[in-house]
Amino acid sequence: MTFDDFQKIEPQDIDQNPFTLIDDDWFLLTAGDFDSFNTMTASWGGMGILWNKPVVFCFVRPHRYTYKFMESNEFFTMSFFNKNFREALNLCGKVSGRQTDKMKATGLKPIASPQGTIFFEQAKLMLECRKLYFSDIIPENFILDKINANYPKKDYHRMYIGEIISCFTNVI
Repeated sequence: MTFDDFQKIEPQDIDQNPFTLIDDDWFLLTAGDFDSFNTMTASWGGMGILWNKPVVFCFVRPHRYTYKFMESNEFFTMSFFNKNFREALNLCGKVSGRQTDKMKATGLKPIASPQGTIFFEQAKLMLECRKLYFSDIIPENFILDKINANYPKKDYHRMYIGEIISCFTNVI
């Protein structure tokens, strides 16, 4: 499979519910280039319009290996898969890329976009994003105290907002 097997679409032409894509289907958040990248499963984030641009937002805890790649790269991707890849996404969310070759363990095949970002041959939808902004979650700003239950280790996420610069669907 090559990059030409993917069809470029506009973000507003995504025909799937973003709540389903992110919360139910999950996604792989990936940063880095073909020589050095990491991916992790995520299910917290969103899509919308901000600063007159189509954007996504996603969250990464500082102890995750992907965090260093998000910090040191201008671009990242969000790759969405059909349900038959749930086991692979489960593994990518449970093991660290520091100790595990996730591609070997899952059979996922990375492929580079012309921009040099990484997505996967098996993805049904891929969003290529340029970082615009980040902010750390500040627990003192929680309106509902029960949100703290999501952070028993006090390992608060960093939020990234990225402009969707390219959007691709798998035409195979």
